[in-house]
Amino acid sequence: MTASRALRGDKDVSEANVEKVKRAAREIGYYGNHLAASLSSKRTDLIGVVVPSLTNIVFPQVMSGVTNALKGSALQPVFGVTDYDPETEYDIIRNMLSWRPAGLIVAGLDQPGETRKLLTDAGVPIVQIMDCDGDPVDACVGFSHTGAGRDMASALLATGRRRFGYVGRNLDKDTRAAKRKKGFHEALRDQGLDFIDTIDGAQLEGGAATVSAIACGRRMTDELLARQPDLDCIHFSNDDLAFGGLCHCIAAGIDIPGKIALAGFNGLSLLEGFPGKIATSRTARREIGETAARVILETVEGARTKSGKIQILTPTISLGVLAVTAD
Repeated sequence: MTASRALRGDKDVSEANVEKVKRAAREIGYYGNHLAASLSSKRTDLIGVVVPSLTNIVFPQVMSGVTNALKGSALQPVFGVTDYDPETEYDIIRNMLSWRPAGLIVAGLDQPGETRKLLTDAGVPIVQIMDCDGDPVDACVGFSHTGAGRDMASALLATGRRRFGYVGRNLDKDTRAAKRKKGFHEALRDQGLDFIDTIDGAQLEGGAATVSAIACGRRMTDELLARQPDLDCIHFSNDDLAFGGLCHCIAAGIDIPGKIALAGFNGLSLLEGFPGKIATSRTARREIGETAARVILETVEGARTKSGKIQILTPTISLGVLAVTAD
């Protein structure tokens, strides 16, 4: 019994005994049978984590936070990637639930009805992350994307920018980016302004599904400025696209931010090589992952009951040299 409890990470077992059991398990190559254990407990020690993409650092950092929070526990994360496709998301969640996980962490609040029903009827703690503009099934850890869009627009307006363009990608699937655009647009309209022009990756010849986000941002910025050379600010749906826009402007000899300001979202580390060139909103991605995992841990350990708990980690805006030129 002591050996079993030690391998499960039971806190009632002394650290000395845990080390003895782990050492013995290593010596004989023992790894246990969690499927057999799950028959009696009616659940496994798996936590399903469902994210839309791994093509930029945002969701790997969320996953890193989840993994870090679960260290020392008996729970093990398993990950699924939807590529922003609702059908794929439904299949991943259904398959994960068939393994009777201890809980699920799912990006976003805008799942279709049949997927939401899966989550509602799952019978395990559900934590929806990276968004709080909506009605969570259970717990929610994230921030308002509509509010983040409004905040960025207000900050840019305060620097004197008035002729705005917009560059986005996959807004029909990336509902959180669409919410940021909506909030940004609302802030402009409050000041009697509007986007001069907008462009989406799907509008490019041949589409943009197979083009990297940076290359896509570069191409779309070229197209947008060819149509509207007098823009004084471009808001991009994320930092990858904004970095592509910066690459175009540098190659074209366009002064950034003197002639035109560029603004993205996420506060990605790739921008650190070009300090101050791109305004961005920095999100607490790792902290969101850690907090979501802790919510499930607290529930499994009986310290929390299903309560619809919402934790908001508001992004911080970095204007870089724009904050200087505003004076």
